[in-house]
Amino acid sequence: MSLGQRVSTDHQLARLLQIGVVLEELVEARAERHLEELDPSKRAALDDEVEELLAEAAVESAEHRDRVAALLDELDAETTRFEQIEALVEEHYSAPGNTDGVLYDQLFSEETAYKFYDDLIAAIEDSDTEFSVDREEVLATLREIRAEEEKGVEDVAAIMEARE
Repeated sequence: MSLGQRVSTDHQLARLLQIGVVLEELVEARAERHLEELDPSKRAALDDEVEELLAEAAVESAEHRDRVAALLDELDAETTRFEQIEALVEEHYSAPGNTDGVLYDQLFSEETAYKFYDDLIAAIEDSDTEFSVDREEVLATLREIRAEEEKGVEDVAAIMEARE
């Protein structure tokens, strides 16, 4: 299912929401790994602003995951366990070796999430399907999450610009 298409069934909506859950789990796990895996000398290079940004990103992603999972519960669909995604991140991603790498990675994560939600909202809006869940509730939730992701992009970009 491509996000370029209309969302025309509960099943498609559930699958796309599951992708959102996985995306949020990935962002959360990567932000946490950046803080945990940096050796002490590299962690010292992270100032309070960057540490706070990563901690907030992890908390926000967990909140977004829970909100999207609640929509899935209304659709009576399963979600992927966070531990599975965390293991994938641990296996396939390592923290960049410097602050710039951490910030670029976080910017990529925030932009990816923003674009996903923007495309998902458009796909739902382009559809005239009646879902078994309240369409406006789904859209309102996704719009709020998209706005928070947009703010995350702006926050990371501002920190990066201040460092130039």
